Amino acid sequence: MKANTIAIAIHGGAGTILRSEMTEEQENTCRNGLQIAINIGYDLLSQGSSALEAVIAAVQKLEDNPIFNAGKGSVYTHKGVHEMDAAIMCGDTLRAGAVANVRNIRNPVLLANAVMNDGNHVFLAGKGASEFALKCHLQFEPDEYFFDELRYSQWMVAKKADKIAMDHISDKKFGTVGAVALDKHGNIAAATSTGGMTNKRYGRVGDSPLIGAGTYANNNTCAISCTGHGEFFIRSVVAYDISCLMEYKGLTVKEACAVVVHEKLPKIGGEGGLIALDVNGNIELVFNSEGMYRASAGDQSGQFIGIYKD
Repeated sequence: MKANTIAIAIHGGAGTILRSEMTEEQENTCRNGLQIAINIGYDLLSQGSSALEAVIAAVQKLEDNPIFNAGKGSVYTHKGVHEMDAAIMCGDTLRAGAVANVRNIRNPVLLANAVMNDGNHVFLAGKGASEFALKCHLQFEPDEYFFDELRYSQWMVAKKADKIAMDHISDKKFGTVGAVALDKHGNIAAATSTGGMTNKRYGRVGDSPLIGAGTYANNNTCAISCTGHGEFFIRSVVAYDISCLMEYKGLTVKEACAVVVHEKLPKIGGEGGLIALDVNGNIELVFNSEGMYRASAGDQSGQFIGIYKD
């Protein structure tokens, strides 16, 4: 590994993302949102901050951007509210924190981090997670803060059709967010945050907050943040499967990602993608859908921002 290598990657959702359906304005809005978040994370790493600090800052910025399905831009449930999930994991210590079905929390990633730092539990959900957020003095926002006209319109369409929809059924809005990073000390971390699926019911929870399914980090292998149809990612334990292929079969991060995303997931109908990196600063932005909102930056790889397959 090159001494003091740093790298970071982020995503804003994967799915049917076609150039023909995106206006120039929509594309620029997306690219700008990714650009700001990747710059924040990379600048922190350059200044010597930890991988954990970098992924938290990048994801928090994406949560505050209403074009993404996390935090302020979260989609509506069947009952017309916002139920958000998030997770974070430290590759050095394997400490992790996660929350699910939380409401009115401005930045769910900060709550997941608080759970991890508290150390008594890994996963909190619903009202209990909100009680813990109050104890930690995290910022709450009223329902009006999370209102968005386009997300509301998406919900109306899905509700009328009595369907549960992916988080980005309109090309004007983007999806689940996540980040993975490598710091100067050789440590990696991962974080993911989402509002879930439009018109979801019964307290549905996807892969994003599930350690090993949608989020995972281990200094011995890789850091992973997933996005896509969560049920398939849960059934495939995608993030941990990639780590296991690296640890037990000796695959590279590139090879392991390809096996899981392009071979295993499609066999059961799983669509989506993920961002990954290893302790050598190798970054993978891999997906089996039409596109994935993604960005990366590293002192070995330079900066990249992409949306479509090409």
